Amino acid sequence: MKILGIDPGLRTTGFGIIDKQGHKLSYIASGTIKTPDADLPQRLKVILASVSEVVRTYTPDCSAIEKVFVNVNPQSTLLLGQARGAAICALVSADLPVAEYTALQIKQAVAGHGKAQKRQVQDMVQRLLSLPGLPGTDAADALAVAICHAHSGEALANLGALAPALAKKGLRVRGGRLIG
Repeated sequence: MKILGIDPGLRTTGFGIIDKQGHKLSYIASGTIKTPDADLPQRLKVILASVSEVVRTYTPDCSAIEKVFVNVNPQSTLLLGQARGAAICALVSADLPVAEYTALQIKQAVAGHGKAQKRQVQDMVQRLLSLPGLPGTDAADALAVAICHAHSGEALANLGALAPALAKKGLRVRGGRLIG
């Protein structure tokens, strides 16, 4: 299964593609999408077109993207959310399933704890994918999103498959958690 991970950003959006065969993860490609110093609509257009091109080039089976957190600066958060929205539009236009993970979940899945520093994430991505060198920060973050989905996606899918039986017992699954 080929997984496309996206680390959204208005200036630089990272992407990473990995292949999952059983429990083995393999690196396929990674890189960054840089937007020009232009107005917001032009930047969003570049993100939409470039993510669409990545999908056409590598034909992933599914995708995962980092969720936006509320920043100190609300304007920055809104702008980042719009960049994320452009990337999601490209993914759903290609009929790809899109999973979403918080930065905490991604760091936990890759480095073992949610407070990992960028360098720790880069080191672990390099180790987990047996890369010859350290990936750039945006590409490493995108690969980490894909790795997180490779580890978490299967568990969430299994839990989702149990949902109908759980519903008969008066239980529900929300956000990967069992609630009564």
